Order: sequence, then C-alpha cells, then structure tokens
Amino acid sequence: MKRLADHRTEVRRLAPEIVYTDLDGTLFGPGGSLFAGRDGEITVAAAEALAMLHRAGLAVVPVSGRTEDQVREAGRVIGATGFIAELGGIIDTGEETIRRYGAFPGPGTPFEGMARSGAAGFLLEEFAGRLEPHAPWAFRGRECTMLLRGHVDVVRAGEVLAAAGYGWLDLVDNGRITSVAGPTPVVHAYHLAPRGVTKAEAVAEDLARRSVPAERAVLVGDGPSDVAVTGRVRAVFLVANGLEALSAEDAPPSLFVTDAERGEGFAEVVAAVLG
Repeated sequence: MKRLADHRTEVRRLAPEIVYTDLDGTLFGPGGSLFAGRDGEITVAAAEALAMLHRAGLAVVPVSGRTEDQVREAGRVIGATGFIAELGGIIDTGEETIRRYGAFPGPGTPFEGMARSGAAGFLLEEFAGRLEPHAPWAFRGRECTMLLRGHVDVVRAGEVLAAAGYGWLDLVDNGRITSVAGPTPVVHAYHLAPRGVTKAEAVAEDLARRSVPAERAVLVGDGPSDVAVTGRVRAVFLVANGLEALSAEDAPPSLFVTDAERGEGFAEVVAAVLG
C-alpha cells in the first residue's frame, strides 16, 4: 500500500475539482463531531482543511450511509456541493435529486421491500450474537438500506442470502465504528441494500451528471465501501483508522493511506492535494 507521506509530489499533481468524503470515521470523529480527535481531545484540523478546500474553489461532496436528511444537514454545515446518502441510494447534485433504488420486490421503497421480505430478520437469526440493528439510527427515516452492526464475513453473508432466496440483496461493510457498543468486540456498520446500491456506482453517476471526468475527483474514506470507489475516481485516500479495510496485496495503485486518523487524516489529504 502507498503511504501518502511518501507520495506527496504525485498527489499534488492530481489537481481535483471535487473531493468526495465519507463522514463518520473520516471527516467526523467519535460521536459524529467535526472537532473530536482521538482520546477525547479537541482538534480543528478537519474544519481548517474544509476552509482550505473552499478557498481553493474545490467542491466538497459527502458520501455517507446516513439518511438523506442527515447528510443534507451535515452538508450544509460543511459547505458541501450536493451529497450522496444511504451508501449511494440517493444522489443530490445541488441541482437535482436522483434515487438509485436498484431492483427490489413490490411497491414503495427498498426499505419497505426488505421489511416485507423478512431479509433482515433472517440475517439476524443466521448471525445471532454477531449482528443487531444499529440502533437508534436504524429506525430513523431510512428508505434505501437497512442499518446493522456487529462483525461478520460479508462474502459469507451474501452466500447465505442468495441460498435463502435473497439474491437481490448484498450486505455491505461501511467500516468500523467505535462510538457505540455492539454484539461483538470489534463492531462494523453494515448496510443491507439492493445489489448495485453502492458508493462506487453513485460517485460514478454523480460525476457523469456534473460532467466532471473521474480524473478530476478524489475520495477520502475509512471503510471497505470507500476502498471500492477506486477506479471510479483518480485516487482514494484511506485514513489510518480504516487500515483494517485493506490488505496489502489487494491495495490498488491509486489508493493512499494517511498517517493520521479521522479528521486529522482528512486534513493530511487536503494539505497534500493543495500542496
């Protein structure tokens, strides 16, 4: 894997127009605060980095598993130009809102389709003691994905879903969470979503609708769903607390890893990009 600090000259040449960023665990620290650093200290690194991006004229677009309302409000606070919510199910370009629901049975929203199907209950029973609803956020205005937490093998979960007739669904790992306890010692946030509802697909569509080439965009994140965006943008930056999302042998050449965690890792990326 590439350490950002060792490739600053290469990164400075990227010259992006858009910086996509994950929120929780990337831009935001524990508790979802822009000012929360590790071990409870206060940091302004992420806020100052955002100001640098705005002064340089770059667009900032949050890409999150949060709901549409949650990401819209966070986006207003950070001065975002549009947003991507529910792991890619909802795109707002600043001029239009697109719903990328994917295929699901019956009317309504994917959330309603999944609720009717019993898929989430099936998964909770299949992985009893290892998965649970990511309360209270799992029950707040979701329409595209169901939000769970715990620690499971998503490949195995996909196999189990397919064997039970839920092949239209994927369980997507959105990264480790440390602000709440879960059923397992290591806790990840997972989204149960119709196949094709991903950050990678949403970023590609957002860029197309903005008429911005992939070569003029980068993404900062902390989880497997962020790493999966490689190839859809010029470069992906993984903040240090997301290292477990990556194995050295699978690290693509367009992926860089920061030394710092969360918001300070985001600031490390911005400093390198802007030189």
